[in-house]
Amino acid sequence: MSIGYVYDSIYLKHDTGGHVENPQRLSETMDVLTKAGLLEQLINIPARPATEEELLKVHTASHIQNVKNSATSGGGWLDGDTVTSPQSFEAALYAAGGLLNALDWVMERKVDSAFALVRPPGHHAIGNCAMGFCLFNNVAVAAKQAIDKYKLDRVLIVDFDVHHGNGTQDSFYNEHRVLYFSNHLSPYYPGTGSVEQTGRGAGLGYTLNVPMPAHCGDAEYLKVFDEVLLPAARAYKPQLILVSAGYDAHWADHLAFMNVSTAGFAQITRRLLTMASDLCDGKLLFVLEGGYNVDALAQSIRATFDVLLGKKNINDPIGPAPENGNTPDITNLIEQITKTHQLM
Repeated sequence: MSIGYVYDSIYLKHDTGGHVENPQRLSETMDVLTKAGLLEQLINIPARPATEEELLKVHTASHIQNVKNSATSGGGWLDGDTVTSPQSFEAALYAAGGLLNALDWVMERKVDSAFALVRPPGHHAIGNCAMGFCLFNNVAVAAKQAIDKYKLDRVLIVDFDVHHGNGTQDSFYNEHRVLYFSNHLSPYYPGTGSVEQTGRGAGLGYTLNVPMPAHCGDAEYLKVFDEVLLPAARAYKPQLILVSAGYDAHWADHLAFMNVSTAGFAQITRRLLTMASDLCDGKLLFVLEGGYNVDALAQSIRATFDVLLGKKNINDPIGPAPENGNTPDITNLIEQITKTHQLM
C-alpha cells in the first residue's frame, strides 16, 4: 500500500491565538507521526495554492476577496467564531490546493490513498461567507475538481466530524453527482443536518444525514456506518470517496459530547478502506476538519494512518471512554432513515 500525506508549514501561519482551532493541532500531530516513525512509511505530496478559478467552483468572488482583505489588512474576526491573521489567506489557499494535489495523486494512482493534514478546516464555509472556523470549503472544492477534471459523476463525501458540514451540504444540495453523508451530534452547532434534509431537485436523495444524540460511542458510530452508510454507498456505487475527517467526537474532546475512542476512529477508517476497495478501486482521500483536544487528535490521526498502512494492531494510549451509563439507543433513528431515505 502506498499512502500519501499533505502537510506544509504554511498551515501553522494561520495564527488564531488562543482559539481552539490553532496551529498546535497540526504541530502536535506531526510530532506524534514523526516519533511513531510513520512519516518515513508515507509519501509526501507537496501542497500548492488553489487558484481563484478553482475556488470559484464553490465560492463567490466577493467571499474570496473578503478573506484576502481581512488577512492582508492584519487579520480580524469574520464572524463570532472565525478569525484571520496576516497569512491566513495564503494558508487557506494552500489548504484547498494541498487537497487538490492529493486528489490528483489518488486519481492518477501515484498513491493508493492519502490524507491532507491541512488547516484552516473547511466544511462549514458556504459559497458566500466563512463560518465555524472555516475560510474555504476544501472538500467541496475537491469534489468539484473531481467532477470537472476527472469527469466523475458519483463522488461520495463521508463527513464524520461531530458538527454537521452545512457548507458541504449546501454546495451539493441540488447535485446528484455528489452523495453527501454526515453523522453528527444533534442538536448542536450549526443546527442543520436533519433526517428530512435529503436534497432538492436533481439532488433529491443525495444528502444523507444521521443526527446522533449525545454520548454515542464506538458501537453507535459503527452501527451507523454498517447499517446506513454502507448500504447507501453500495446503492450509489461511488467512483471516489472523500472523507471530511473531524476527530472532535473523541470522548476526550470537550468541545462536544460524544464518546468515540482512538480505537473507534481506527475501526471507522477500516470500514472506509474496505468500502473504497470494494466500490471504487481503493480511491480514498481524507482531509482534516475538526478535533480540538490535541493529544486525542494526534493519536487518532496516527491510528488512521496505521490502518491505511495495513497494520492490524492499533495502539490506543488514551483508552476507551469512561463508563457513564448514558449510552443512547439509536435503533429508532436508523430505522427512520432506512425506511424513508430515497437511497435505502
